[in-house]
Amino acid sequence: MGTWPRPMGEPVVVGRVGRPHGIRGDVTVDVRTDLPERRFAPGARLVRQVADGPASRPAAGAAGPADAAGTADAASAAGAADAAGAADAAGAADAVGTAAGPGSAGDSGAARAAGPPGATVLSVVASRWHSGRLLVRFDGVTDRDAAEALRGSFLTIDSDECGPAVDPDDEDDDGELWWDRDLVGLHARTPAGDVLGEVVDVIHSPGGEILAIGRPEGGEYLVPFVREIVPTVDPAAGHIVVDPPPGLLDLD
Repeated sequence: MGTWPRPMGEPVVVGRVGRPHGIRGDVTVDVRTDLPERRFAPGARLVRQVADGPASRPAAGAAGPADAAGTADAASAAGAADAAGAADAAGAADAVGTAAGPGSAGDSGAARAAGPPGATVLSVVASRWHSGRLLVRFDGVTDRDAAEALRGSFLTIDSDECGPAVDPDDEDDDGELWWDRDLVGLHARTPAGDVLGEVVDVIHSPGGEILAIGRPEGGEYLVPFVREIVPTVDPAAGHIVVDPPPGLLDLD
C-alpha cells in the first residue's frame, strides 16, 4: 500500500471491496467494470476510497448498442464479469459492449468518487474468479483482519489511465465501443434531422445500456442503446442519430 503521489483526474470506480475470503488476506470484490482482467491484473494499482464517498454507480464506463435481444459483456472483457457476482443492480460499466452493436465503455460508469490527496493505493498481487465472485489479494494485506479493514471501500483508477475502450488484442472486436464520457454531451437527432437534445448520462442496467437524453424543454428521453435505435454514433462530429420505434419518445 502507498499514497497517490500526483494530482489525479476524475476517479473512476472499478470495484468495491466485499467480505474477506479465507485467512490470508484475500477479499471479494464487487466488480464495477467490464474489464476486470485489465483492472485487477497482478501489478495493477488501485486507489482506495472510503465507503462514504459518492459512488452509487460506476463512473467512466464503456458500452455499446446490441441487438434488440439484449447486450453482451464488454467486447474487451471477454465475458469475464460474471452476471451473478460482478455487477450490482445499477450495472457494471468499465467497457460495456454488445453482441452486435456499438458500445459505451465504462469503468464504473456511474460512480465518480472524490479522490482526496494522499488516498491509499493498493497494488494487486493476484486475482481469480471463484463461484462467480472475483477474489483479489493486495500487497501488504496478509491476514483476515487486514482484509476486513478494507471492506466497503471503493476501488478507483484515474480517468487518464482508463486506456482504450476497445481491446487491441481482441481480433473479433469491431471497434464500436466507447467510454461513457465519450457519449455524454453528444447531441441527439433523428434521421430526419429533428433535434432531440443532448446525452446527459449512460445508464448501465441489467437489461443493457440506456442513453438519457436531456430534452430542450425539460425532462429526459430514455433510449435503449441498441443498433436498431441508435444506428449512428459519431463523437468526432459531436452527435448521435436516434431512429426511435413508434411510441418510444412519447413515453415520460
